[in-house]
Amino acid sequence: MTTVALTGSPLWYAGRAGGTLALTLLTATVVLGIASGGRSAPRRIGRFEIALLHRNLSLLTLVFLAAHVVTVVLDPFVHLGWAVAVVPFGASYRPLWLGLGAAAADLLLAVLVTSVLRPRLGVRRWKAVHWLAYAAWPLALFHGAGSGTDTRLPLQLWLYAACLACVVTAVWWRLAKAGPGRVAGRLAAAVTTSAVPVVLTAFLAAGPLQPGWSHRAATAALLIGGGR
Repeated sequence: MTTVALTGSPLWYAGRAGGTLALTLLTATVVLGIASGGRSAPRRIGRFEIALLHRNLSLLTLVFLAAHVVTVVLDPFVHLGWAVAVVPFGASYRPLWLGLGAAAADLLLAVLVTSVLRPRLGVRRWKAVHWLAYAAWPLALFHGAGSGTDTRLPLQLWLYAACLACVVTAVWWRLAKAGPGRVAGRLAAAVTTSAVPVVLTAFLAAGPLQPGWSHRAATAALLIGGGR
């Protein structure tokens, strides 16, 4: 096993940095979208300013997502192809966790394309697709935790915890500010949001936080790459 495989190449570090920044920006985008919607929208800030900030955060998320994908694919460690970035669960290296990342990227791309075509689609159809950005967030979170070889680092764990806390707090605050009606939808949102931290904690305890978990996945990837 080479030193690069053990310590990571510059492309690996760039890929992890891009992915981490993309997750952080996506979290900020989701939190802003949740907190500023409906009756909970702040009154001291104009909706135009909020919409502009939301759009800029979304674009920055896509920029760092693109950087993450390019650097990970170019990294020679696991020999990923370009198709892995858009076709979920087709990778030989951690297919489930990389597949979640590809699914999240596909959802965000769908939001981008429909935003460009918004005048032709209409507001109702655009909003229906726009909700996919919220579904992309937990997929991206689990992708980062499952595919990252640095998940056990305290700083990375604190980052995941902060992202979780921000989104959960935003959802519960939005539910508290919501008016009467749509009880079923509000209950589903509360249950789903509460389940994400529980599932992520259980996964981390059984997977990435176990000694040798990342090493076993990396060894399997090297064996697969060596057989090609």
